Amino acid sequence: MYWNDWSLDRIVVLFVSLAFLLIGIQVTLYHYRQNFHHKAMWLPVLASPVFFVAGIILTWYNASWLHTLFLVLMYVGAVAGLIGVYFHFRGVGIRVGGWALRNFMIGPPVILPMVFTAVSVLGLIALYWKGM
Repeated sequence: MYWNDWSLDRIVVLFVSLAFLLIGIQVTLYHYRQNFHHKAMWLPVLASPVFFVAGIILTWYNASWLHTLFLVLMYVGAVAGLIGVYFHFRGVGIRVGGWALRNFMIGPPVILPMVFTAVSVLGLIALYWKGM
């Protein structure tokens, strides 16, 4: 099988899957550093490997049930990222000095949950793209 034979949506699903592997590693490091002090910290840590595995399997085996599963997982990922934006933004605000620039620089990374949502939306775009 050659790359020329792959549709764009299939390549994007592969990219999204690999991105979740990397995001999952980064999220795990950040949340481990904070000792998982809030239960919501476990959601992206546990979801990222599931998103990775489901996407990799979907890349190689295009079954309708896998397509539906990945679709649901991407919606969950988009919502989870938005929830993370709330918690991270709130986490910056409760630091001494509130929403000062220094707190955005040393506090919880507000952009990382947005990346989680963006990659999930990219996965949704790939699934709704014609061809898969």
